[in-house]
Amino acid sequence: MSQKTEKPVLSGQRIKTRKRDEKEKYDPQGFRDSVLQGLDKAGTDLEAVSKFLDTAGSKLDYRRYGEALFDILIAGGLLVPGGSIATEIDKPYKTECCLFGASEDMESMHNYEQVFIKLMRRYKYLEKMFEEEMKKVLVFIKGFSETDRRKLARMTALWISNGSVPPSVLLVLINEHLVKDNLALDFLLEVFVTWKNEKGLPSLVTSLKRGGLEGKLMEFFPQNKRTEENFKAVFEEKGLADIVKLHKAQANLGAKRDLQMQLEEQLQEGRQIKDMVMDIKDLATRNNIPEHEIIGIVWSTVMSQAEWNKKEELVAEQALKHLKQYTPLLASFTTTARSELALMLKVQEFCYGNMIFMKVFQKIIVLFYKTEVLSEEVIIKWYKEDHSSKGKMLFLDQMKKFVEWLQSAEEESESGEEED
Repeated sequence: MSQKTEKPVLSGQRIKTRKRDEKEKYDPQGFRDSVLQGLDKAGTDLEAVSKFLDTAGSKLDYRRYGEALFDILIAGGLLVPGGSIATEIDKPYKTECCLFGASEDMESMHNYEQVFIKLMRRYKYLEKMFEEEMKKVLVFIKGFSETDRRKLARMTALWISNGSVPPSVLLVLINEHLVKDNLALDFLLEVFVTWKNEKGLPSLVTSLKRGGLEGKLMEFFPQNKRTEENFKAVFEEKGLADIVKLHKAQANLGAKRDLQMQLEEQLQEGRQIKDMVMDIKDLATRNNIPEHEIIGIVWSTVMSQAEWNKKEELVAEQALKHLKQYTPLLASFTTTARSELALMLKVQEFCYGNMIFMKVFQKIIVLFYKTEVLSEEVIIKWYKEDHSSKGKMLFLDQMKKFVEWLQSAEEESESGEEED
């Protein structure tokens, strides 16, 4: 086989690199110099600033230097770790035409908000970069002055409310060096107060839920100040009582999950009912969970412990046998009419949601009546006015004869008392 012989190469010959293979040197300082020059020409006229940023995008590489661009527009120059500005000896390295150079009043904040909105509308790819930039900048707040932190917090409230960044960016503030010095909490409170004044508290609460912050608020407090009393005092002082309500609701939800998990474990271990009752009451007292909410958790947890028979004619016997062993547990948390009614509605809801239980509702209620989990007064009240609309006609029809019997027994009892 003939082999191709390599062509001789002259010594010292220069091999050309194709233009597309050449990598442009990463030069954020050069990019900064160009931006500073344009901002200097625009001066304090923010309309001129927006026009410059709009046209500069076709010449300057925003895709590559987006982070540097946002550094300049927020802090006036290139940020280095810690939050300070990268300095130069022989040339300008900073501009006052930036967020930190603006007045801290809300009119000025809104004017700068428009600069960012217009820029990201024009160059949509900057939106994702901006989210990453904010995660970085917020970690640097310790390096900023108190005034600059206040400006950034106010603008952050506007950016989150207008959708430029998600509420979850605030979670980066849960950082030990920011939390222990109260910087994270002070920043968060300034964001919340600004939001309340601009958009109202309901909007803030909705955003916190959307961003998954409602369960994390206590983590912004220094470790030695994480008490419910302190939380309430701090937020109410700022006029943020709705945040306290949200926090309480979230804490209550977490406590209910803990209660359910604890009960599940104890049921699986076969713990004594009296011990389970003590543990549940202790957890409920510590977390202010009312009895009418506890009974719903106990009911659903008890029912989740069985593998129910798929045959309708067999499930009734199985359900009554299963529930009979737990009636002392259920009775311990139906000491009020409200709790009894809450249980009846839970049973109705369960039977309606599980088709094979549709005919078992009346049998369960009769069992609970006989074992003193439910009283005749509450059963009659449920029948007359407090039932749910779910499966209403079927369940009322099932209960009709039993309720009539209860009413007649009640009437006989009353007439007997009168004769005495």
